[in-house]
Amino acid sequence: MSEVRLQVKNLCKNFGITKAVQNVSFNVNKGEVHALIGENGSGKSTLTNMLTGIYSIGSGQFILDGKEIHPKNQVEANNEGVSIIVQELGTLSGLTVAENIFLGNEDQFTKCGIKNTAAMNKKAQEYLDSYGFNYIDATKVIDDYNFEDRKLVEIVKSTYFNPKVLVVDETTTALGQKGREELFKVMHKVRDTGNCVIFISHDLEEVIEQSDNISVLRDGVKIGSITKEEATPDRLKALMVGREIGDSYYRTDYGEKVSDEVVLSAKNVTVKGQIENLNLDLHKGEILGIGGLSECGMHEVGKALFGASYFRQGSVTLGDGTPINSIPDAIKHSIAYASKDRDNESLVINDTIGDNICLPSLEDLKTHGFLRAKTMNEFANKFAKQMSTKMTGVDQFVSALSGGNKQKVVLARWVGKDSDLIILDSPTRGIDVKVKADIYAMMDDMRKRGKSIIMISEEIMELLGMADRILIMKDGKINGEFLRSPDLKDTDLIDNMI
Repeated sequence: MSEVRLQVKNLCKNFGITKAVQNVSFNVNKGEVHALIGENGSGKSTLTNMLTGIYSIGSGQFILDGKEIHPKNQVEANNEGVSIIVQELGTLSGLTVAENIFLGNEDQFTKCGIKNTAAMNKKAQEYLDSYGFNYIDATKVIDDYNFEDRKLVEIVKSTYFNPKVLVVDETTTALGQKGREELFKVMHKVRDTGNCVIFISHDLEEVIEQSDNISVLRDGVKIGSITKEEATPDRLKALMVGREIGDSYYRTDYGEKVSDEVVLSAKNVTVKGQIENLNLDLHKGEILGIGGLSECGMHEVGKALFGASYFRQGSVTLGDGTPINSIPDAIKHSIAYASKDRDNESLVINDTIGDNICLPSLEDLKTHGFLRAKTMNEFANKFAKQMSTKMTGVDQFVSALSGGNKQKVVLARWVGKDSDLIILDSPTRGIDVKVKADIYAMMDDMRKRGKSIIMISEEIMELLGMADRILIMKDGKINGEFLRSPDLKDTDLIDNMI
């Protein structure tokens, strides 16, 4: 019989009238990857945030190796042997890679009040090299690295001290294939040394493949736990949402002719080191998919088309020739953009849900030149509820939401704006199965109403299932183009990615 490492006993947490976690209990064994799954707002992150000191414990207990723990912050949690890798960025801008790795634990390099920076850098580089991340320089400022490399630094930060419990909170949604493989290696290493991993992911195939046992939460309540051998995607979906959900996420139509009318053109668009001489046309009522491996340059395409890239060369124009050179240009001409990096580029985290939803539509919401609180409140409520956002109200701060509910606020903002051209970068990242289906239905409705969508995605099935046309990028260039067809296979796309 396996030895229990962590006991979660009768755990509860409320936020005002919202019961985020209700009397949840389960065990995590030594040498186990234990998945925690559920819809957005089901209580997964709230529970693990209490375990890692990000939130205070409402009531109940965490018992680690027979001893009750109640960390007040992440440093205390680390000292107890518990660490977390979060979904969004968990590194601090302005600090070096080494300073981020040892944040809160610099004392080991300090003597008589003086920090030995050279020793800290040397030790950080040794850790980076041991993980295979030797191309990351410990002495450089963390801002010199892209989103994915910063996540790799966070993996080192969270595991170099051999934690007894590692929480991986929807981290895979922020990583490309290479980053996921590195993360899984680390998870297996933690498990194989007799420690344990709590793994949160919305990718059910990934959950089944990587986990030993799976616990399901729904509306803050534990629904049940099953083993890897008992799990199937359909069974997990049914446990998560309380009913069977089929696989009919995607469009079922084929052969529909897309309009010849071009609504957006990019000519010789170049962003040094990321995109090279990109040319594309987007048609009215078209879903244009853009895919590739994580570092192929596709995520920079969305920024470049929206006028958000620094040092962009080439031209981006509307169908009538109007140039789009800045974000105000784009918004003025009914273009919307939802970035992959929600917290830093798509939302004002330390503001309310209502203000975030209303922000692009402020001019439209004015009456005789004035903004009225009642009008803004009604507008925000309408679109937050349309996206099924789990919240206490639109006056709740976005920072208090789960990753998936943050994404719903991003989409609510642009659905409310009713833009004609929508650029969606990783639109279903960190989104549960039910809302994913809702987003796909929303996209299909938009295209039928003549809206045009650019969908940037690392998910091959999403591209095959939703796009009228797919562009595959490699090394900053378009390396293949495919029209929607029932005969188009994932291998056709993969061959052009690698």
